[in-house]
Order: sequence, then structure tokens, then C-alpha cells
Amino acid sequence: MNTRHYLDIPDLSAEETRAILRRARALKTRPVQPGLLAGRSLAMIFAKSSTRTRVSFEIAMTQMGGHALFLSSRDTQLGRGEPIADTARVISRMADCVMIRNDSQADQAEFAAHSRVPVINGLSELAHPCQILADVLTFEEHRGPIGGHRVAWVGDANNVCNSWARAAALLGFELAVASPPGYALGAELAGLDGVSQVDSPAAAVAGATLVVTDVWSSMGQEAESARRAEAFASYQVDAALMAQAQPDALFMHCLPAHRGEEVAGAVIDGAQSVVWDEAENRLHAQKGLLSFLLEVPEGAIE
Repeated sequence: MNTRHYLDIPDLSAEETRAILRRARALKTRPVQPGLLAGRSLAMIFAKSSTRTRVSFEIAMTQMGGHALFLSSRDTQLGRGEPIADTARVISRMADCVMIRNDSQADQAEFAAHSRVPVINGLSELAHPCQILADVLTFEEHRGPIGGHRVAWVGDANNVCNSWARAAALLGFELAVASPPGYALGAELAGLDGVSQVDSPAAAVAGATLVVTDVWSSMGQEAESARRAEAFASYQVDAALMAQAQPDALFMHCLPAHRGEEVAGAVIDGAQSVVWDEAENRLHAQKGLLSFLLEVPEGAIE
């Protein structure tokens, strides 16, 4: 069997994605099952800082009986110019799986091309598929299957939004994206089945069962923060905007959040917000993903 990687949503079929979510739900019910990955190791390569990604992957491996190894670019030969292909060849002869969080989807693809073991995208400048697994898991816990629902994205069409778009095409829900000029989805993603780029936040949230946003300036964009704050000033998700969605609409944010900027405090801390469930579900969704990629039989999960 060919080594499977998870660098973005389309790397798995809809059926496989649903199987991972099914595994995640089972593993959330009984979190500690140390026999599942006993003796297995995950190498975690971080070139970008992290809270939820590191904690969730490390605890996921621990609860399934495996071991997670933290590697930063400062502590490895990658930081001194070793070719990515060489590092991939070495690490994949030792570890059972690799997770990479960096700012280059192309570098992740090169690593995967030379790896003997599965490679997981923990975030890149173009995609954040593990976040979407957690988000879909969270939505379905509260509202049932996501197929046929309308999801509104308000703000920068960034890496998380890109993966939401690919998930909409894969899983059969609608994604409406509202972004100011210059920050919209690329033409390829905007043309996917179920995906639309709309001209205002109100148009995006109309009929939505889920409203999602993210920070206006992501890591590495700090120099643009003043310009971005001006461009996104009318894109805050506040109570008035949420009132234009479905009455039972949920609110999500991948965190960290800036209250008073992309989201009002009354929304993220309010009754419609499920951001804390969403954050916790990074752990469970990644356990589902790891168990799938490392070929743990679904029947072995208690």
C-alpha cells in the first residue's frame, strides 16, 4: 500500500474523511487507549509557533500509547540548510509519522515526496486541514451532518478558509466567503462546487448555520496590521451580524482571537459560540487522523 499523506483536504476521499470523524467521535468517548499506537512515534517539526497544534498532537500520541517528539527549525539541521529531501529520508527511517507546521506548502510536499511514512500538514501558508477536521467534528456534534448546510466565512480568505473551501466541495455543504477587495479567495477555490465569494458579510451570513472568522493579520503579517485593520474594519462578527444568520447559527474561530477586532467579545463568549469545543476537538480529530494514517483497524478502537 502506498504511503498516505494529509497535506490538504483532497488527500482523503469523502468516505475516508467521514471515517476519520467517526474514529474521532469514538476516541472522544474513551480518550485513553494506550494499545492503539504503543511503540509508535510522531516527529513534530515546527517552524511556526503553536499552542493548539502542539498540545493536541502530543497528547493525542500519549493517550494512544505512542510518543511525540518536538523538533524546531532551530534545533535541527533543517535550520542549517540541510536539504529537505535528506531530512525526510532520515526522519522517516526512524519515526512512524511526521507532522510539519511551517509557512511553505511546497516544502511539505517535497518532504512527503521523500518520506517513507505519512506526513501531516499542521499548518502552512496555503492550508490548515487538521483545523477543518476539528471544525466539522464540532459542527456535527451540535447540528448533525454538515452536508447541505450553509457556512459563512467572514474576513481574510486565508489558509483556513482555503481548506474550508476544499471541504465544502468534498463533503457537500455550501461555503459563502465575504472578504474585502484584495483578500478574496483565488479563482480556483472560488470556482469549486458549493463555494461562492460574496460582496458583504451580510450576504455571507444570510441563511448560514455556521459563521466562521479568523484574525485579520496572521503570523508573519504583523507589518501589514495597520493596513489590514483598515481594510477589515467593517468585517467584524458582532451580535448584529450573527442576528442575520439562522437563529440557531453557531460561531467558530480557530484561535487565537482578538476580541474587538475580527469578533466582538459578546459573540465569542456568547451562547452561540462553540470555540472551546472546537479547540478541544483538535485533540480528538487528530487522534482519528493518526489512527487512520497509521492503519489502526477501526475495530480496535473501543
